[in-house]
Amino acid sequence: MISVDEAFSILNKATFSPQEVEVSLRDAHSFILAETLISPISMPPFRQANMDGFALSLHDELTYDIVGEIKAGDFFDGQLQPGQAMKIFTGAALPDSAQAVIQIEKVTVINQQLQLQESVKPETNVRPLGSQIEKETVALEKGSLLNPAAIGFLAGLGFTSVKVYSKPKVGIVITGNELVQAGQPLANGKVYDSNSIMLKVALQSAHYQQLKTYQVEDTFEATKAVLQQAIKENDVILVSGGISVGDYDFVGKALQSLAVETLFYKVNQKPGKPLYCGKLQDKMIFALPGNPAASLTCLYVYVLPTLNRISGKNASYKSSISKPLAHDYEVNNSRSQFLKAILVDDEVAILPHQDSSMLDSFALANALVFVPEGNYQLNKGTQVGVYLL
Repeated sequence: MISVDEAFSILNKATFSPQEVEVSLRDAHSFILAETLISPISMPPFRQANMDGFALSLHDELTYDIVGEIKAGDFFDGQLQPGQAMKIFTGAALPDSAQAVIQIEKVTVINQQLQLQESVKPETNVRPLGSQIEKETVALEKGSLLNPAAIGFLAGLGFTSVKVYSKPKVGIVITGNELVQAGQPLANGKVYDSNSIMLKVALQSAHYQQLKTYQVEDTFEATKAVLQQAIKENDVILVSGGISVGDYDFVGKALQSLAVETLFYKVNQKPGKPLYCGKLQDKMIFALPGNPAASLTCLYVYVLPTLNRISGKNASYKSSISKPLAHDYEVNNSRSQFLKAILVDDEVAILPHQDSSMLDSFALANALVFVPEGNYQLNKGTQVGVYLL
């Protein structure tokens, strides 16, 4: 059995490098950019009106003659003379001969004459050419997260596709003859499967969409066959249950027969002690405990950082932040603990029902508190390590 830090260290060395792929910009949400992008244009590509009003060719008087109108999308290539104005709308191209825009609320219009309330300085309400970005300068750096704003920014520069780091395909293998699907009659000795939907939704919420679920009977032959298929079809495989040493736990034996290299098995932590991690060429295999809270804890602490690293993110396994404890807490455990908790008003409170089989408190949690093994007292206000969910 290894420590949590040793497990982190092994995963740091074992995670394989991300792969590049080109995707349509409209499909690039939540991917990591695999190239530095240079803007092909300036933005804005012309001087723009910053609001609805009138474009002015400035002179010393407060009265201007209105000689036309410029809508967004129009382009006026004529010449305004000093003392002339054109009605203009937000985002429209400002004529080179106009030096400023006066907002519509600050003028009076009588027939085709414009009366200003006060004089206007040059460049008032004008977005200069290239004020957001200049042509042939860096638009986004390699390694940037393509969130909605980034995608909108790139679309505005004319990009239609980008190189990104591909996201891994994830196979979820559910073991256990006792499991039935929700909606089916619950016979004696059976329980409803919660792990498959729980793991799937957690992965989807982290923007991993290429997911496939496998159900396997508790026999060695079936377990080996399904694992072999899952490894062939996916990049990362999550096995829920069957990794302990019971008579009907066949996952470890099946992985060994498939020549999967064991990176570690059993971590000195609670919940999630029987966590397994292995590797076969460029495939990563995690066997998660069958207890739901333990399975979800291991997903957050070990699996998601691994998926993020494979996807090109600068992810760390030691991603906890320090927050003050909202109450006293006594530690009395020979294993390090990841405790379900809730962070409110910059203080973290440890929730009840910490048993590895219980999800009710996990449903309320927005954090995990990491508590090293030992026998000691944590007082209210003590800084503790917090993993945000």
